[in-house]
Amino acid sequence: MSKHVELMDLVARLKAAEETFVLATVVRTVSVTAAKAGAKAIIRPDGTIVAGWIGGGCARGAVLKAAREALADGEPRMVSVQPENLLAELGVRPGENRDGVRFAQNMCPSKGTMDVFVEPVLPHPSLVILGVSPVALSLAAQARQLGYHVAVAAPAGDLSAAPDADLLIDGYQLGQLNQARRFIVVSTQGRGDEAALRSAVSIDAAYHAFVGSRRKMAALREKLIAEGVDAAAIDRIKAPAGLDLGAITPEEIAMSILAEITVERRRGQRGTRK
Repeated sequence: MSKHVELMDLVARLKAAEETFVLATVVRTVSVTAAKAGAKAIIRPDGTIVAGWIGGGCARGAVLKAAREALADGEPRMVSVQPENLLAELGVRPGENRDGVRFAQNMCPSKGTMDVFVEPVLPHPSLVILGVSPVALSLAAQARQLGYHVAVAAPAGDLSAAPDADLLIDGYQLGQLNQARRFIVVSTQGRGDEAALRSAVSIDAAYHAFVGSRRKMAALREKLIAEGVDAAAIDRIKAPAGLDLGAITPEEIAMSILAEITVERRRGQRGTRK
């Protein structure tokens, strides 16, 4: 088995395990460079190269910097490492971006040019649904179609049908969850509201929401605070969940929640594409 095949096998395993990493690929070289076109490396979020090779220190710093940025915004980028005289001919400075390419200076005696494509590989966004109400079941099914990793938590006795989910949790003790950007929705419809909300606020997430009226959430808020739950944590919960689309049916309500999650998920990305 070739080293390339072994590296791509590792890429497949990391993807299947929903792990975060960067795949860096040398796409072009000019003159003398340590790595040649086609060379690849897998880079962890901490900057560790766990497999493959993209050359020595001449390109490593620029690629690792691009890898950190790619993981931060989820966008791939091209890095072109060139000697100082070629950068001057192009009229660009080290660190400058032009037409989607980040330029860096090759300080090594070889004075070669290396273009590296840096691709972030991120876990599927994680949607955690507490409850198995009709809205919860519809939300799970719709979210799966949109590529979310879906976990549904509810007491086994509340289940009348198996939800469309990647993970089914018995009860509201969530335990180990998918380590991706996380969105949490409580849709218990009166069955274990307080227990579900206590669990939801204990989990770090980009979005917390409750399927229920403001009045109901206000009453639950008072009860939870009386039980010692932090008021600031409860106030992070959006109630009612979803955008105001005039939704009536469970399917429509679920769609409005996913629309609101999409707004939060894509926040900061909409202005990055031309």
